[in-house]
Amino acid sequence: MKLATLKTGGRDGTLVVVSRDLTQCQPVPHIARTLQAALDDWERTAPQLREVYLALNNGAARHAQPFDETQCHSPLPRAYQWADGSAYLNHVELVRRARNSEVPASFWTDPLMYQGGSDSFVGPRDPMYALSEEWGIDLEAEVAVITGDVPMGATPEQCAKAIRLVMLVNDVSLRNLIPAELAKGFGFFQSKPASAFSPVAVTPDELGDDWRDSKLHLPLLVQVNARPFGKPNAGVDMTFNFSQLVAHLAKTREIEAGSIVGSGTVSNKHDSLHGSSIGKGGVGYCCIAEVRMVETIESGAPKTGFLQFGDTVRIEMEDARGNSIFGAIEQTVAKYPKPA
Repeated sequence: MKLATLKTGGRDGTLVVVSRDLTQCQPVPHIARTLQAALDDWERTAPQLREVYLALNNGAARHAQPFDETQCHSPLPRAYQWADGSAYLNHVELVRRARNSEVPASFWTDPLMYQGGSDSFVGPRDPMYALSEEWGIDLEAEVAVITGDVPMGATPEQCAKAIRLVMLVNDVSLRNLIPAELAKGFGFFQSKPASAFSPVAVTPDELGDDWRDSKLHLPLLVQVNARPFGKPNAGVDMTFNFSQLVAHLAKTREIEAGSIVGSGTVSNKHDSLHGSSIGKGGVGYCCIAEVRMVETIESGAPKTGFLQFGDTVRIEMEDARGNSIFGAIEQTVAKYPKPA
């Protein structure tokens, strides 16, 4: 089943069911006006939403309309919780190696996670706003899940059953603001502006065999300025799967329906650093910072600059037949307009 939120009907948008091929959709106010409302009553709403989904795919939906990704908000325009992990330790290893330090042993058994701002996300075709290019604007292409209710102390097996939906995310980072924030010992805050999620969120069963072990085993396709930038497989080199990440979050608290948990920047290991970029035959990257880390390791200093105003970023994932699963996040970096 595929679900999306249109930018109509108020701050939380209008829930629509989307056809498998992303060409048709149908609003479902008689079932749930918003995605959060559907998640709050999932046992009742999910079967009804699935009936609409089947009708859309069979050409039998009564109130179908064309689906336009550009009219979408993030599936949850705001959420009760947005917790982002760092499940791909190759990314962490590169950061450490670039500054001649090792990954602490605990990182392999205890996931890294931070709590991001969730009061306001941006749509998948909205600009990546910033006030200054000097902040070091970077993309971070990731996979994320939306949970149902999870009790405190839930096991990974229990958490796997609580994963309701899967989607993609651009977790924007302002790299030049990060060092000073981390030095304070309280983690990210100003360096993590609003994230954007894919137009469509899908139920795990929709992914078939590509969703197994609470991981999504498909390449994450990233373009920067319409040029291939990354295509690492999201199911490869993921040290902690999503059920483990959700369980980590639930260790000391209950998790409410509509909470979002991210994977962290998708990153695959490489046989040779010199073969890591797509241009050199590798799988590339999901953030500019990782390119700069490799350049620092190879030559002692980074060469690739961060994003500038006017640059574009596209994040997408395709099935084995080349069909877009979640629709595309496609954003242009822009200077935030001064308030009137």
